[in-house]
Amino acid sequence: MKKGLILFWIFLIGVHTSAQTIKSPSKKLALHFSLSVAGEPTYSLTAGTRDVIRTSRLGIELKDQPALLKDFTVIGTDTSCFDETWKPVWGEVKEIRNHYRELAVTLQQKDAGVRGLTLRFRLFDDGLGFRYEFEKSGNLNFFTVSDERTEFNLTGDHKTFWIPGDYDSQEYFYQTTPLSQVNAFVGKQFDEIGVKTIPADNVVQTPLLMKTSEGLYLAFHEAALIDYPAMHLDVNRQVYSLRSHLVPDAVGNKAYLQAPARTPWRTVIVSEKAADILASKVILNLNEPSKIADTSWIRPMKYVGIWWEMHVGKSSWNYADTDNTRLAGTDWAGLKPNGRHGANTENTRRFIDFAAANGFGGVLVEGWNIGWEDWYGHWKEEVFDFVTPYPDFDLEALKKYAAKKGVELIMHHETSSSATNYERRMDEAFRFMKAHGYDAVKTGYVGRIIPRGEHHDGQWMVNHYLRVAEKAAGYRIMVNSHEAVRPTGLHRTYPNWLASESGRGNEYSAWSRGNPPEHETLLPFTRLLGGPMDYTPGIFQIKMDKYQPGSPNQVHTTLAKQLALYVTLACPIQMAADLVENYQRFPDAFQFIRDVAVDWDDTRIVEAEPGDYITIARKARGREEWFIGAITDENSRESVVPLEWLAPEKTYVAAVYADGEHAHWKDNPADYRISRFLVNQGTVLHLSLACGGGAAVSLKPASGKDLKTIESYPGQN
Repeated sequence: MKKGLILFWIFLIGVHTSAQTIKSPSKKLALHFSLSVAGEPTYSLTAGTRDVIRTSRLGIELKDQPALLKDFTVIGTDTSCFDETWKPVWGEVKEIRNHYRELAVTLQQKDAGVRGLTLRFRLFDDGLGFRYEFEKSGNLNFFTVSDERTEFNLTGDHKTFWIPGDYDSQEYFYQTTPLSQVNAFVGKQFDEIGVKTIPADNVVQTPLLMKTSEGLYLAFHEAALIDYPAMHLDVNRQVYSLRSHLVPDAVGNKAYLQAPARTPWRTVIVSEKAADILASKVILNLNEPSKIADTSWIRPMKYVGIWWEMHVGKSSWNYADTDNTRLAGTDWAGLKPNGRHGANTENTRRFIDFAAANGFGGVLVEGWNIGWEDWYGHWKEEVFDFVTPYPDFDLEALKKYAAKKGVELIMHHETSSSATNYERRMDEAFRFMKAHGYDAVKTGYVGRIIPRGEHHDGQWMVNHYLRVAEKAAGYRIMVNSHEAVRPTGLHRTYPNWLASESGRGNEYSAWSRGNPPEHETLLPFTRLLGGPMDYTPGIFQIKMDKYQPGSPNQVHTTLAKQLALYVTLACPIQMAADLVENYQRFPDAFQFIRDVAVDWDDTRIVEAEPGDYITIARKARGREEWFIGAITDENSRESVVPLEWLAPEKTYVAAVYADGEHAHWKDNPADYRISRFLVNQGTVLHLSLACGGGAAVSLKPASGKDLKTIESYPGQN
C-alpha cells in the first residue's frame, strides 16, 4: 500500500476569513466554504466554470438546546492532501486509489455556551463528501438531534431518477421526472409492498440520480452510516433544492449522540459521463479500512437454494397450515404437515447435488426452522428461535451430506422485524450455525419493526444492522441482509457484510406487476452506488403462468438479459435463483452462470445511460478470464464493445449468449442463441439486444484445439 499525507496548512488560531476554497487533485471540482452575514455555514460546488451546487446552508437543530445553525465564527482551518492505494478484500477492482483534498473548518458559537462544530470536506476529482463533527465543548456533551439542515441548492429543474422517501422500504421501481414533478405519494400505488411509511409527497430516497440540461450527472447519497438515521431528501419543487430529511424514532427524535461524535458523510458524485458515475469509488473511500484483521475466511460465492419455489407457489415456507403455534412447548411432530413445505431433507439434498455438480459454493434453505405458521402480520415479539428445525429437516444428516459434497449450507434468519428478539438470540444462533457448518447467513426484516414505533431506517435499526455484522464477524460469519437500510459503503469496513437486498429485487416478478425493463439499467446508478445488491438473477422460466395458470405475471426481461445481470449487477454472493428443473431445460444457457465470476480484478464500463442501457466488462479475480454483460430497457439496440483491454498478443474464445432473432421480453423471452468465436485485443464485438433484452459474453484464453476448430469473429483484424 502506498500512502502519502502532505499538509498544506497548519491549524491556525487567530484572525480568519470565513471564505475558503479547495480544488480537487486534478482541479476538476472546486469546493467553496463561507459564513453568511448571519454566521451561517454555507458551501458551494463548481465543476470548471459551471455551478453544480449553488450556495447552500449547513446546520443541525437540537432538542432543548440552541440550534447549530448560525452565529458562528471561524476559529480554525486545516487543509491537506491525501493519496493512497488500497486493496479491497473483494469487489469490482483489485486496487482502489483514494485521492482527495480536505478542508476542515472549526466553528464556534460564543453566545450559546461556547460550543464548537467542525465541518470536514473531502473533495475528489469525481465528487464531494462532507460531514459534521462534534467535539465536547461548552454544554455540547449529550445531545439529541431534532433535525439536520443540510441543503443542496441546484442550478435547474434537473431530470431526476427517484423512488419515494420511505422510512421502511426501498422496494419501488424508479420514476423519471423533472425535479419539479416529484410526487412521492405515487408510492401509495405499490400495494405489493407490505410496510410503507411515506411522510410527505416531496420526500425521495438516496441514492438519488440527476442529469442536468447540460449533460452533467449528479448522484446524491451518504457514506459510512453509523449511529445515525438514514438520510432521505426533501424536494423544494419551486426553487429546485434538496434538504436532508432524517428518519425519526418512535418519539419523533432523529438521533441521540454524545460528543465526540460525527455524522455520516453527505456525498455528491459529479461526472460528465454516465459511465464514470458507475466507476466512482467516492463512497467506498469515505469509509474506514477493514476492522477485520484476518479476512481469509471471507469467501465470495455463487449459490442456489430453496427460495424461488416459494415465490412461485410451488412450495411453502411453513410446515403446517395453522397460525396458533408458539415457540415454547409446541409438539411440532404432532402438527399435520401441509405437504408443501419446501425446506425438507430430500429437497435440500437435491439442491446440494445440483450445487456440487455445477461448482456452486452454497445452498440457501429458507423455511427450515419453526415459526413460519404465524410469522407475518401479527407484530409479534417472539416468532423464531433460530435453532429449532421442522421435523422434516434433518439438520445433522444434511450437515454431513453437504460436507461430503463440498458444498456449504447458507443459514436463513428471518426476524419478522422483531430485532429485539434477534438480538437476544443472536449469540446462540451464531454458535448453532458454527456447530453445524454454516459460515454465511441471510437475514430478513419483513414487517413492522420491534421495538414498536421504530423504522427500518432509523438510528436504532441502523445500529442493529451494524451490531449483526460486527457480531457475525466475531464468529467468522458472512452476512447477506435483506430489508435492511440501503448500503453506504460499510462493506469496506466490515467485508463480511457481503451484500444487502434493500431494493426492489427479482422476486417481485413472481407475484406482482414486477419490474419494468428499464429497472436493471437504473439500479447501478442508484441503489448499487452504496454497495452490492442480492438481486437474485438467473430466472429462465420467464412467464409465471407455468406455475399459476392464467397469471399475467412475468419477469420483464429476456433470458439472455438474465445472464447479463450477473455482470452488470456485480455482487460477491450471487444466486442462481431459478428452479433446478428450469436450468436442466436450458443447460447450454446455464453454462454462463456456471462460468461467471463473482469477484473481480478489473472493471471497464464500456457504455452506459441511466434508464436506457449498460455494458460492462469485468476480469475475474486471479484469472485471465473476462465477462461482459450488456442490457437494455424496453427498446432494442446494438452494443458495440471494443476488446482493447484484453491482453496483447493473446487469443481468446468468446462465448456469446445473445437474444435470438425474434426475442422480445414479453412476446418471446426465451429466444436466445449461443455463438463461439476467436477474438483478440483488436476485435470489436457487435451485440444485438432485443427489447428488454441483453447479451452475456465469456472470454477465456484459447487452447491449441480451439485455434483449429473455432472461427475468428467476423471482420476481426
